[in-house]
Amino acid sequence: MGNLILCHDRRASHPYEITRIHCRVYTIEELCYYLCNNLYLIDYTIMNEQLCSWLQEELGMDRLASDLRDILRLRGSVEKFVITILKASRIYREPEMIRIQNVLEHLKNQKDIERQKYKGDNLLESGEVEEAILVYQAILNGEKDETVDDKFYGSVYAGLGAAYGRLFLYQEAARMYDRAYQLTGDKNLIMPYLYASYKYMSLEEYHILITKQDEYMEANARMRREIDDIKKTLPDEPGADCLDKWKRQHRRSHS
Repeated sequence: MGNLILCHDRRASHPYEITRIHCRVYTIEELCYYLCNNLYLIDYTIMNEQLCSWLQEELGMDRLASDLRDILRLRGSVEKFVITILKASRIYREPEMIRIQNVLEHLKNQKDIERQKYKGDNLLESGEVEEAILVYQAILNGEKDETVDDKFYGSVYAGLGAAYGRLFLYQEAARMYDRAYQLTGDKNLIMPYLYASYKYMSLEEYHILITKQDEYMEANARMRREIDDIKKTLPDEPGADCLDKWKRQHRRSHS
């Protein structure tokens, strides 16, 4: 059984509006929920005297308001401002606080579009594939950001390719990997592109594809060797326990 978290009983008579997304919060728990679920969007717009006054007057959190005002006065970082709020709420345990601090440290000095990609990468890594796809698509469908180069957009296409591959949408994955390779020139993308192509193409179509470039031929040969090496490590006939394990892993990655 997990540990119980004692929530605060104070609810504001007047909400605090987070202007960036026009979201109204009434409790310290709602404020922390917003902060933790939008770490990738947090910037200096959250640091202001109005929030300090709201915490003091509406929630009676005088000590927290005073600590936040000290950070404002000393021109402290937005990361310190957010961590101070989260710690004062006493909602999050130490491992979660360390994770949040690590994310904030990574995001420091990044552009908004880079933060969005980092969010997509983390969602993909944690198995939230559909959510990652939505983040990547939002970047690619949005207005082009001239502060980043084509290689950045190529890495977004690569992430989208990996996400589609996890959903067994191999034709879409191949298309994304091909676009990523065209933008980045990263030869490491050739192999996943060929693998995705092999999974949806006919043998004749795939043979025509790999004969188009010497690099494709070399990558295909390397991929074949790696697949053969993997096969050697597998039992001839996987037992029920092994199959159940694979099924659980697949369900977790798509839940």
